[in-house]
Amino acid sequence: MTTESADAHRAARVPPPPAAPRPGAAVGPPRGPGRKTLPPPRPGRGVRRRTVAPLLAADALATAATALVVLGTVTAPAALALLPAGLLLLHSHAGLYRPGPAPRALTELPTLLGRSAVCWCAAAAVLAAVRPGQALSPALLAGAVAGHSALVCGGRAAVYRARRRAARRRPRATLIVGTDPAARQLAAVLHARPESGMRPVGVITPPSLPPGGPVDALPCPTGPPLPRLGSAPDITRAVIQHTVRDVVFTLPPYGDPHTAALLRRFIDQGSAVWLAGAAAAREGRTPQAGTDHLWGFACRRLETAPPRHGGGSKRLLDLTLAASALVFTAPLLLGCALAVRLADGPGVLFRQERIGRGGRTFTLLKFRTWQPCDAQEAATRWSLADERRMSRTGRLLRRTSLDELPQLWNVLRGEMSLVGPRPERPFFVEQFLRACPEYGARHRMPVGMTGLAQVHGLRGDTSIEDRTRFDNLYIDSWSLRLDLLILLRTVASVVRLEGR
Repeated sequence: MTTESADAHRAARVPPPPAAPRPGAAVGPPRGPGRKTLPPPRPGRGVRRRTVAPLLAADALATAATALVVLGTVTAPAALALLPAGLLLLHSHAGLYRPGPAPRALTELPTLLGRSAVCWCAAAAVLAAVRPGQALSPALLAGAVAGHSALVCGGRAAVYRARRRAARRRPRATLIVGTDPAARQLAAVLHARPESGMRPVGVITPPSLPPGGPVDALPCPTGPPLPRLGSAPDITRAVIQHTVRDVVFTLPPYGDPHTAALLRRFIDQGSAVWLAGAAAAREGRTPQAGTDHLWGFACRRLETAPPRHGGGSKRLLDLTLAASALVFTAPLLLGCALAVRLADGPGVLFRQERIGRGGRTFTLLKFRTWQPCDAQEAATRWSLADERRMSRTGRLLRRTSLDELPQLWNVLRGEMSLVGPRPERPFFVEQFLRACPEYGARHRMPVGMTGLAQVHGLRGDTSIEDRTRFDNLYIDSWSLRLDLLILLRTVASVVRLEGR
């Protein structure tokens, strides 16, 4: 559908791969086409739910108990349909279900008291309008607010106490992103104060800062030395081995492309991302001294959510459109295959290894438009539009993008999507990962036959950084509407013969 990358000159401008991996290299598939890729880390879901669900239950039970005492058994059942829902919405709006690393119920008491007053004043107004004879007196209303606030505060205190006990018994594996001495001091605090629920298992130092090789260790005064994780496979291995659920940044996460790429990775896998130290004090809202700290380190949780990757809806769209396209274009496919066979001899299909989602390799299918000398040339050379070994049939197929129609079979097999980042060969992925820190983040989503970068003309001899930026923008803002829009723009470009 879209054109194959044809920028040999661009590839020549990419820096040659160094002899050894750079510390803190961007996240992506392991180096080299012959190596097995590590599986992507499992998303860290469930950690927040184990904290939020008890808080919801405590608030709802406190509201129900207060309603039964204040309103009685006759009026309370009708009020219970609205009071808990209203209170939960008010608490959610106030951020009371996003507790910090060291939450305390007494610190939340002023907020709880204000939300309770709003909730009960609204309930009293509705009751006075519906049943004037049962209107709440000012004294009873004040007692309801005070009693409700006390019950909610007590319930939350019990939840937080149980959370601290559980955190001491089983702290969650945590990675620290930063440099010495901030990373070392924070690691010492987490080891000494396990009630935070975090157990440091490694330190990631971005390459733009003072480096530490992948075999280096960061000394920790109150615990074992922490390994420095430099390369992408080291980070992936640590995440899988320790089941990492929390990541703490001691430096601004958007300070440079390397830390931004790390942040994208951890957000996508569902980890809880925290800012600690001076970074937390500078970024966003002012930390609250009562709760937003890790033993004196300012700390707050980043309000992030994994980008929506479509899941079942995107796959259903792919299956529906790809299957329909294969049926309706079957005569065209047969005609293209016959033309290639007559013009260029045996070997109608061209198979090539590409990197897909999560760094996994797959075999991409195309109609053959030129014949490489050997497998090495096919894996490491960009094919050019004016290649002398290309027949007229091959040039026509490339010009019309008909050579990519067999990739509909890759879509049906689940190796590709209709829309997504364009897949690349392992040889060039290795180079692009080292030249562009955020390139590896493209592999968060299934690769596609067309994409946002391609419909903006980023094909051929164009900037890899620009393509990467468009691909990550597409992943972060995905929607079915965006996929359909890209497909329509792709069809328009094919009709206008905007091919290679």
